[in-house]
Amino acid sequence: MHITQTRKNSILRSRLRRSAMAAALLSIACGIVPAAAADAAKTDPIVGVWVVKAADAPFPYHMFVFNADGTMQQANPDQGDEGTSDSDGKGIWAAKDGKIVGKFVEITADRATHKFASRGEISYEIAVSGETLTGTASASFYDENDKLQRGPFPTPLTGKRVTLP
Repeated sequence: MHITQTRKNSILRSRLRRSAMAAALLSIACGIVPAAAADAAKTDPIVGVWVVKAADAPFPYHMFVFNADGTMQQANPDQGDEGTSDSDGKGIWAAKDGKIVGKFVEITADRATHKFASRGEISYEIAVSGETLTGTASASFYDENDKLQRGPFPTPLTGKRVTLP
């Protein structure tokens, strides 16, 4: 039986996909992924999920997620501001002199017109002590041409790590 090169390539790709899937499932089954996550959490005490209060924000309660790769996400209820709707914040962080410094960015839209309202840039400095964090943040808002519209608005931050029961 004669198999064309195209068919051979197709069979090879199929086998490679199955092998990759089997390796991924095996690593999950053996606990490699949870162990890697546990090792990442040991990298820096900020890594994890936090309930954070920004006392002077329009809606003070937020969720922060700090990833071991130096990225982070922020979210809070969209209805916190009657005039605008904002996206989740996406940002970066780094350890510096025993603290965490970073910034996240969110985009806001005008609720009435559904048009761009601003780009919010929120910088922060945080200290972690066990399962709590304290620090400060400062929010500045820019127009489409990167011109400062409002701010900076400073606020204290306090937070508690989300833990298993």
